[in-house]
Amino acid sequence: MHNLFRHLKQDFPASVVVFFVAVPLCLGISLASGAPMFAGIIAGIVGGIVVGFASGSSLGVSGPAAGLAVIVLGAITSLGSWEAFLAAVVIAGALQLAMGFVGLGGIAYYFPSSVIKGMLAGIGLLIIIKQVPVALGVPAASSEVIEGSRGMYGEFERSIERVAPGALFISVVSMVILVTWEQWLAPRFRALRVVPGPLAAVVAGIVIGLLMGTGALPWRISPAEFVAIPVAATAKEFFSQFSTPTPAAFLRTDVWMVALVLAVVASLETLLCVEATDRLDPEKRITPTDRELKAQGLGNVVAGLIGGLPITQVIVRSSANITFGAQTKLSAILHGVFILIAVIAIPGVLNLIPLATLASVLILVGYKLAKPSLFVQMWRFGWEQSVPFIATVVGILATDLLRGIGIGLAAGVVVILHHNLRNPFTFTQHTPDSPDYRLRLAEEVSFLNKGRLLQQLQAIPSGSRVVIDGSQSKVVDFDVVEIIREFRTNAPHRNIAVEVHGLTL
Repeated sequence: MHNLFRHLKQDFPASVVVFFVAVPLCLGISLASGAPMFAGIIAGIVGGIVVGFASGSSLGVSGPAAGLAVIVLGAITSLGSWEAFLAAVVIAGALQLAMGFVGLGGIAYYFPSSVIKGMLAGIGLLIIIKQVPVALGVPAASSEVIEGSRGMYGEFERSIERVAPGALFISVVSMVILVTWEQWLAPRFRALRVVPGPLAAVVAGIVIGLLMGTGALPWRISPAEFVAIPVAATAKEFFSQFSTPTPAAFLRTDVWMVALVLAVVASLETLLCVEATDRLDPEKRITPTDRELKAQGLGNVVAGLIGGLPITQVIVRSSANITFGAQTKLSAILHGVFILIAVIAIPGVLNLIPLATLASVLILVGYKLAKPSLFVQMWRFGWEQSVPFIATVVGILATDLLRGIGIGLAAGVVVILHHNLRNPFTFTQHTPDSPDYRLRLAEEVSFLNKGRLLQQLQAIPSGSRVVIDGSQSKVVDFDVVEIIREFRTNAPHRNIAVEVHGLTL
């Protein structure tokens, strides 16, 4: 325990900054997920304290993830209740624990980076689409799920028809602050550097909301357009805000399917964030990925049991933690403690935050996941990277997250098959007029190559001498071996002499 506090001087101020970054994100992700506002707060507390203690990451910070918001929103609707969804969160956590114990910490390496980037970009676009109505003062009902282009166009159409000037004004001011804070204001004014942009936007949103309430500004926003966390007068009331999963839901097939999706996507997001965080770590420490999966699994089990959103390690909070000088995981733990204190001591202040401000924060988060520069970069990498990337993005927008990832993986397989078909062997003739030929097999030759191989063997003229060299091959499919065997058997009938090296026929 003494070692945990050895860098308190650096970890404490960093934890304060991460706390101010995390609170608006916890509330905003609850909003985007169609979940109770308190659920995001619970996830932030558990991600900080429980995962913080269990994790082997020195600088990673966990909490509710924007990347899961779309899944959560759809799952709550499809499962029929928030309590049934909590059962899926618990199961997902148990699956992550199992994945950690069996050593699946390297699972992210089995997904093409183009598909993973497409998944994050698709999630970013969906977050933007879902939050535009809220930013314009047209909050959609939590039961309205974006599933493809029809949902997307419907959201925009409803938004245009029912724009609220007050919410629009708050959104514009919040977005201007968010965009200019890190790029222009903080670099020019040293005193602002210790204040994160999301906190500045939240403070501005609260001030504008109060001014509208007093009549100092000409617009109004309704009470439904503010954060609504229950204010507990007693400890009993406070604990009554926690939810528990429905026991019967643990036996439902659809709950297990949602849990599987949550476990896979949350694990991928976490492992990608772990890799990015380790790269940003000034000391270049390496996080044990299997232990991280166990920590995240434990966090999700706890969060699901007490009414929290699913948890992942989050790059926004982790990068803020590193930027402001954290040295150990004490910073992540303290930020969770601060969230707990805030929700107990000042819930009334949190309820002054306009939803339009949180929507602006989330729109910027979505933009960072789906930057235009990312699309340009993937295009420049060539069609082998851009096709799976675009297929994943379009698939997510046109169907849903899981099907979109499947479409992207299918496109990635097509690219692999193209590579496999391109150079299965080399065929050379000793001289233009020579009867001597050499067919050298590649390292891997699959059944997909047998058509081209058969055509090449059939084209060899009678009276030739052929050397088939498989000495450099590591994997040769049985179908290919069978074709070569039949060619050697029938070669005497065509007066062809055959030598085979490196293959057992």
